[in-house]
Order: sequence, then C-alpha cells, then structure tokens
Amino acid sequence: MARTLCILVLIGVTTMIGYSQETASEYVSPSEAVPSGQAPKMLVQLLNPGEPTKQYEVIFYQGDEAFSGLLEFAEKYHVTSAHFTAIGALDGATLGWFDPQRKMYKKIPIVGQHEVIGMSGDIALYQGKPVVHTHMVVGSPDGTTLAGHVLAAYVSPTLEVMVTIDPITMQKRFDPATDLTLIDPALK
Repeated sequence: MARTLCILVLIGVTTMIGYSQETASEYVSPSEAVPSGQAPKMLVQLLNPGEPTKQYEVIFYQGDEAFSGLLEFAEKYHVTSAHFTAIGALDGATLGWFDPQRKMYKKIPIVGQHEVIGMSGDIALYQGKPVVHTHMVVGSPDGTTLAGHVLAAYVSPTLEVMVTIDPITMQKRFDPATDLTLIDPALK
C-alpha cells in the first residue's frame, strides 16, 4: 500500500512538473515579446515625396519575418510615431493573447499557409527607441480565423504594409500593473 501510494505521488509530481514546464513555454512575457528574425527582401517606397505627412509602402516577401522587419523600418527611417495596416499571406506565425493575471502573452501558434485578413498597429518611442505594436487576424484554408498580438509572422508570398508617419511623436511608458509599455499622450 505504501509503495503504491509512493508511486502515485511520484507520478503526480512528474505530471505537475511536466504540466508546469509545458504551461511556461506556452507564455511569453511582454519584455520577451520582441522581434527576432530578419526581413532581407523587404522593400520600402515613399508614396508622397515632399508632403508633410509621409506615407510609405513596406513590402515583405517570401520568408521575411514581418515583425522584425517593421522594427528595422522604424529604426532606419527614424520613425517616432506611425500607424499602419496590412494584408497578405503567411506561412506560419506566432500570435499572442494577453493574460492580465499572468502579465504574459499566451502563444497562439499559426501553422501553415494563412491569409492575413487584416493587420493594424502603431509605432511609438519607449526610452528613445521605436516599438512596434501590432495585431492581426488570419484566415485558415477552411475559413476559420485566428487573431492576436503579433509575436512573429513569416511571410508567404507577400505582406503589403501601408504606413502613415504621424506628425507628433508618441511616447510609451512602462505600466507596472500590466508589465506592458503603453502610449501616454501626456509624455512629450
């Protein structure tokens, strides 16, 4: 009896450890939800030269990682405030759903080819550096959709992003209640 109880306790502990590790890998903290990857095929074109409010098309191609590419665009073109929309297609992505109790994003894996039905977001400064914040809705081959905060998005064959540079710099501040960086209009 004691031996059976000991074995059951060990199985329970092993199961709990396995569950704990699995759960931890399903989540990512906001500070770790930063772009990684590259977008070597990204092309950028200014659509309205000479105008006070600049508009760009930022086009990604097969294999580009769009989230890191948008950050690269923001750094290269000294973007301090912008908003954007996009359509296209992906072959794999990781989206996230923010869990306020954990203060972390629950990962939503997107496997295989999906249509980008819509992507929108903004670019603002945090501690003097641009930060990209974007959400997307993707459509599966059967017509179902998945959506969330973009953690990674691998383009296939293209993603067309239309970016409008805002005339006033947007600043973010750290919010300890959520562990997120949030736009604060009071900051100049």
